[in-house]
Amino acid sequence: MPIATVNPATGETLEEFTAQSPDEVDRRLAAAEEAFRALRRTTFETRAEWMRAAADVLERETDRVAATMTTEMGKTLGAAKAEATKCVHGMRYYADNAERLLADEPYPHPDKVGASSAYVTYQPLGPILAVMPWNFPLWQVIRFAAPALMAGNTGLLKHASNVPRTALYLDTLFIRGGFPEGSFATLLIGSAAVEQVLTDPRIRAATLTGSEPAGRSVAAVAGKHVKKTVLELGGSDPYVVMPSADLDKAAQVAVTARCQNNGQSCIAAKRFIVHEDCYDEFAERFVAAMAALKVGDPMDEETDVGPLATESGRDDVEQLVADAVGKGAKVLCGGDTPDRPGWWYPPTVLADITPSMRMYTEEVFGPVAQLYRVGSLAEAIELANVTTFGLGANAWTRDGDEQAAFVRDLESGMVTINGMVTSYPELPFGGVKNSGYGRELGAPGPKEFCNAKTVWVG
Repeated sequence: MPIATVNPATGETLEEFTAQSPDEVDRRLAAAEEAFRALRRTTFETRAEWMRAAADVLERETDRVAATMTTEMGKTLGAAKAEATKCVHGMRYYADNAERLLADEPYPHPDKVGASSAYVTYQPLGPILAVMPWNFPLWQVIRFAAPALMAGNTGLLKHASNVPRTALYLDTLFIRGGFPEGSFATLLIGSAAVEQVLTDPRIRAATLTGSEPAGRSVAAVAGKHVKKTVLELGGSDPYVVMPSADLDKAAQVAVTARCQNNGQSCIAAKRFIVHEDCYDEFAERFVAAMAALKVGDPMDEETDVGPLATESGRDDVEQLVADAVGKGAKVLCGGDTPDRPGWWYPPTVLADITPSMRMYTEEVFGPVAQLYRVGSLAEAIELANVTTFGLGANAWTRDGDEQAAFVRDLESGMVTINGMVTSYPELPFGGVKNSGYGRELGAPGPKEFCNAKTVWVG
């Protein structure tokens, strides 16, 4: 795949980029290693000062960065501005809290291990390779970079090939805030060059957000070289609605949960599992709201849903819908690709999904919702867990026993009750099963790329 900015609203190639040479990649690896030696010896206070300054830079430049993201991958301009604002919050959160989150942990009874004192101290690992996707091109980088840099690591970013302008913006953001040269840099390379970088001894660990095949590939290479990885992969999140739910709110939030980021989010709700006692009422409200969404120019403030990011992504959605309809699925709204330049697909709701259809097990990365009818709590949980993914899960009920059952039994890294799965700097983020392993954000995030070193003092 060429490294290029292609406007998904028109299909027009705006700019092509030349990949960095092996010598340039090596120079950046060397700079990251050298910067790590210096950065690991700086204080939290100093790193926090630099992180806050970088956050201030991003805040001032939010409008420009948002326009870049919208141009490169098609998210609405409002969503892009919200993403940049979230990044600023995340950077400031770790500037304010990293020292507390990574504080030494004393063992309260050192005499029981024959010591005068014993504790765990968290020390950075070194240069970390981050392989990141295009769908949240700023946030998914920042949610790794902010805690990693505050822990004293350095970062090297291999971004998706269709968001090079965003990648190059990130290349200098932290340096502009005051971090030493080499602390964070973009590697403008293709996917084929990732293995060589990952196997370089100067890279101590890696993180990847992306597809399941990409995660398996990176994990296999890293495992061969005994390097830690954190993976956040796909999701086919359930959105369960029970009879006691606030149906007005559940239907309203369901639209956002499915169509956020033009439907291109790993944690977007994709399978809407509704109890038969409220199915018809929910379906009527949900389908009407999905059909009412305005599809159009993502730069227009009135637009709800823009284009999909790539032609291949749009084609994948088309094929999954065609497969389902060909096997008997009922189209409640949408389902027809507009005849216009660019990579468009309308908000779509399908019912009567069966296990023979590809989307029953595969992730649909676009604004397509699947509606399922169930007769009990047990059936809802069974259907929610049938997927090989386990990233997030939404459940709507005001019944305390049902809430407890969802929290206990849903196989996912995150469960949201009476709301929409999202990410917060303050809370851990990640999945189970084929959705990956490890955690970003919250208290675990900065510790993922630290050596938890045991200290025993006699």
